[in-house]
Amino acid sequence: MHSNVINLTPCLKLRHVKQRKAASLWQLPPQRIAVFRALQLGDMLCTIPALRALRSAAPQAHIALIGLPSARVICERFAHYIDELILFPGVPEFPEQAADVQALPGFIDAMRARNFDVAIQLHGSGQIANDLVRQFGAKLNAGFVPDMLSTAADENADARYFMPWPDHLPEIHRYLALMRFLGVENVDDHLELPLYAADWAEWEDLTVSHSLRQGEYVCVHVGARMPSRRWPIDRFAEVAAHFIAHGAPIVLTGAAEERSLVDSLKRLLEARMPGPEAAAAAHIVDLCGHTSLGGLAALVARSRVLICNDTGVSHIAAAVGARSVVIASGSDAARWAPLDRERHRVLAHHVPCRPCMHHECPIDHPCARGISPEMVIQQAQYLTGEAHAA
Repeated sequence: MHSNVINLTPCLKLRHVKQRKAASLWQLPPQRIAVFRALQLGDMLCTIPALRALRSAAPQAHIALIGLPSARVICERFAHYIDELILFPGVPEFPEQAADVQALPGFIDAMRARNFDVAIQLHGSGQIANDLVRQFGAKLNAGFVPDMLSTAADENADARYFMPWPDHLPEIHRYLALMRFLGVENVDDHLELPLYAADWAEWEDLTVSHSLRQGEYVCVHVGARMPSRRWPIDRFAEVAAHFIAHGAPIVLTGAAEERSLVDSLKRLLEARMPGPEAAAAAHIVDLCGHTSLGGLAALVARSRVLICNDTGVSHIAAAVGARSVVIASGSDAARWAPLDRERHRVLAHHVPCRPCMHHECPIDHPCARGISPEMVIQQAQYLTGEAHAA
């Protein structure tokens, strides 16, 4: 196993996390629960195990997610866990969306009028979010506090429902730790993403129209929200060219706003072709912006392997049981990468400045450039049984 491959599974078992338990919320089950998590798709998927556990503890409750417009698709897919999406207008401190500051007072008033029994903060450590969630006016609040604020939090009447932020855990296990702290017993960490007949019909239409066969094509996803999280396009091109040379169709995936990245990759691949005959023979399918979430998930699920950055599509792969090679540039791989480090090979080059919070790397991206195309190819071959990792 190459030293750049992250393999922390043995020390990430949830059962090894020991915390004092809060007074149980479930003796008199709350009827109206608000959950605050205003984050993007991949972040939302990481919370599904906690939401599943929450539903098991409060099967009759009305559970409202306070989140971003992009969470609509999550609420539709997980209607058995989430009853309602309440759109959050944003605040300047949270970068996930432009803040509608003028709408915030009305939003707070509307939340107070809902008279929630419990508001659970699943957005992060609580350094900023806790004060916001307390303004919702729920009878009880629960969530995390940063270690440095734990003592101050004890002054609040609902402090018994807050636990110190478990910074050492993967994202999925952090929120499950909170559920266990709150007295939820039915806790497990598997990701899920329900796929329906329409999703498989979309996949079948794509495979027929582009002459793709299950288990033969390689999905390549070059996008990530921040440039600092993107492996260089020329390295993706080298990996894709390897699979093309060995007869594997390449499927380029991405959101519509990632069109320029995918076009750059296609130009690099075309430049590698020795002539028009080779270009015509190369099986490159561009599906950027042309799939629904369900269609993308089905496409990934039936692929030979997914090659991607440490971004939302890696969580989709984990949720549908696909195989993936995840290049973690700048991110906290131990926190965000898939838990199964055999089925999902996570490559990270360790530099002193990671995890990085820069939108763009100011120092020539050493964490990304420390991962070579050969490393990615090697791990993809390991996953597909073509070779064994060194």
